[in-house]
Amino acid sequence: MTVSIQPGMRGTVVSVNISDRKGVRKTPTACIDLVHDHGVDGDAHAGDWHRQVSLLAQESVDKMVAKGLDVTAGDFGENVTTRGLDLPALPVGSRLSVGEGVVLEISQIGKVCHNRCAIYYQAGDCVMPKEGVFAVVCEPGEMKAGDEIVIDSVGDGTCDRVPEPEGE
Repeated sequence: MTVSIQPGMRGTVVSVNISDRKGVRKTPTACIDLVHDHGVDGDAHAGDWHRQVSLLAQESVDKMVAKGLDVTAGDFGENVTTRGLDLPALPVGSRLSVGEGVVLEISQIGKVCHNRCAIYYQAGDCVMPKEGVFAVVCEPGEMKAGDEIVIDSVGDGTCDRVPEPEGE
């Protein structure tokens, strides 16, 4: 039975992760500082674009472990590893409150995998392109493992920060 996404649903932050270079696994850390309309302070993916923060469910990581991979939080390049929310089911524009005042807006579900990553070659598959989600920072603050995540609103499929497709 599929459960529909609704405001008030809750999950938990399992891990917060950071890296100073793109294309590498992120390292779990005690807390991350989210900067308004920029992303995770000190992270290589932060900036003036629509994929400021990446999120992946621990349940997705567990799928890859079940395939025999030795992977953990941060290994798929996600800034925030969560538990208890069906992240890819959240429509773009959905807003999440995390911890003490951080607000994120979902800006993209999944991503194109232009270059096959090491995980893909190990397992023949990677969950981030299908099950990872991206967000922009609407309200800044600190985030750490154990913080509660609450769905504030379910999006309508749009986010103001998403660029127009090229050629249109």
